[in-house]
Amino acid sequence: MELTRKQFDILEALATAKTPLTQRELEKITKYSLGTINKTVKELAELGYMSDGRITNSGVNALEPYRAKRAIFIAAGFGSRLVPITFNTPKPLVRVHGKRMIDTLLDACLEAGINEIYIVRGYLAEQFDQLLYKYPMIKFLENPIYNEANNISSALVARYMLSNAYVFEADLLVSNPKIIKKYHYTSDFLAIKKERTDDWCFEVKDGIIVQEKVGGENCWQMVGISYWSEADGHKLSQDIADVYATPGGKERYWEQVPLVYRKENYAVEICECFDDDIVEIDTYRELKAIDKTYDV
Repeated sequence: MELTRKQFDILEALATAKTPLTQRELEKITKYSLGTINKTVKELAELGYMSDGRITNSGVNALEPYRAKRAIFIAAGFGSRLVPITFNTPKPLVRVHGKRMIDTLLDACLEAGINEIYIVRGYLAEQFDQLLYKYPMIKFLENPIYNEANNISSALVARYMLSNAYVFEADLLVSNPKIIKKYHYTSDFLAIKKERTDDWCFEVKDGIIVQEKVGGENCWQMVGISYWSEADGHKLSQDIADVYATPGGKERYWEQVPLVYRKENYAVEICECFDDDIVEIDTYRELKAIDKTYDV
């Protein structure tokens, strides 16, 4: 049985809580009115999905179709803006305060119970083997054309794995692993609310992304982490291949497929995060500002 959005939100709150939750606590977490909580809790109790402020085994089973089952890391590129470090090291393996950038993402996945992990590699591919000592569950996908195409070529390699899946840019530094969630009602993109940004950002209407662009005011700055539902993942497998095959298709960023070139096929929500949760290190100057050991 498919859950309503309200049923999902309450079950998700119960599933992630360590102790039973009162209706007042659920009101605080979900932002629904107490009346809505009361009504939905009754429905869930009748279905056998919750009891005494806790989720039941049946409730956990009801959440299963919404569980993040795998993670895809787009990690094939050269990282030209981080030269000279990237002459010898792929950008995701660059260490910040002694820890590889990609480790912060991998650890967050494992904490969310996501153990099926794929890394699409290209530049200095063999260096990613070092990850297997700490993360033996990783499987590698090879992108032989990373040098002549944009990151849509990496999505093309992984296109049959995108259902119930996170897609990560592999060069992000996560300080709050809780932004990687175990359950999702629908496809979503992490973003940070901004009064103004010069970066890639989204125009959003009623919680749904309606436009992707560079720079804007009162918009949502894009973070390179997205989640794709089972149905959307199936659509993406075809749409990525179709857009790639169009004139100029090789030059696209992969997320432009669902957000620009085939956006009529998707309704992608915003999943809010904050500046303190995650950092994208784009340039050597930004790296030096965060980790003084590079400032030599």
